[in-house]
Amino acid sequence: MASGFRSNLWDPFLIVSQIVTMQSIFYLGFGLWLCLVDLLLQTPPSLDHIFNYQNLEFSSGVGRLIAATYVLNALTSSLGLWFVVQRSKQCTDFAASIHMVHLLFCWVYNVQFPNTFTWWLMNIGCVALTTVLGEFLCMRTEMRLIPLIDGKSRADL
Repeated sequence: MASGFRSNLWDPFLIVSQIVTMQSIFYLGFGLWLCLVDLLLQTPPSLDHIFNYQNLEFSSGVGRLIAATYVLNALTSSLGLWFVVQRSKQCTDFAASIHMVHLLFCWVYNVQFPNTFTWWLMNIGCVALTTVLGEFLCMRTEMRLIPLIDGKSRADL
């Protein structure tokens, strides 16, 4: 039996709790960013801004601001990956899981499969951005020198 960080390879409770936590971070971040955008636009907050894929278009000012919130939320989600998942090898899995669940929620909300190019472009781009930034943050944490008991590093042996 191996000892150390996450020596148990298959822990369903840990995985499910991380997915639920990341999904919560995704929607809380998305909601906060959209509230700021709604304040700027002086429009009432609506679930349509999150789940209605037809609102995400580059031809209107509102659509461009919703696209900007997708990018800002990708940055927020990558911070969530850094705090919750803490493993660079799992960032892609969790980023894709977040957006797959979002796809399912959009499908249920609209009663129609999202079929606009801009929705797919933004979501795939945000998966990539979340993954790359999350991996970068996790790798920086993983690559830190491990101090020994006496406080001196012996990495140059």
